[in-house]
Amino acid sequence: MKKKKMTQSLRKHIRREKARIRREVLDIKEQEKQIQKLYDENK
Repeated sequence: MKKKKMTQSLRKHIRREKARIRREVLDIKEQEKQIQKLYDENK
């Protein structure tokens, strides 16, 4: 089964959101949770 690639704009959006989450959220577990939620929303 072939893995679906993300578009360039979606990759840029995710990269910026991950940076924002890492700046604003101090708890490591909460960061991972929010980043995973970000990927799940954008599938």
